Amino acid sequence: MKRLPVVYLPSAQADLLDGAAYIRRDSPAAAADWLALVDSALSRLSAFPESGTRPKDERLAAKGYRLVVLGEHLAFYVVTPRCVQIRRVLHGKRRYEFLL
Repeated sequence: MKRLPVVYLPSAQADLLDGAAYIRRDSPAAAADWLALVDSALSRLSAFPESGTRPKDERLAAKGYRLVVLGEHLAFYVVTPRCVQIRRVLHGKRRYEFLL
């Protein structure tokens, strides 16, 4: 199967910067580790774009969203014919339905 590029939309980029800044307050090393974990997990979507779970929210599932669990965070993405679009990376305790 052809690999698809993984593209972070601006909203996901902002989520990653916010998350790293929050973690960095307690530990700069932990923030770097978290970003490495996210990058490693999401880069696998290039080869296995359908590997994420379908969300339980029917509206999001109907829109084609999938998600990857990253510890306490959830990465929401959509597979298009040209790429894997990372749309949001949110803390799992956050209400996310209205954000997507």
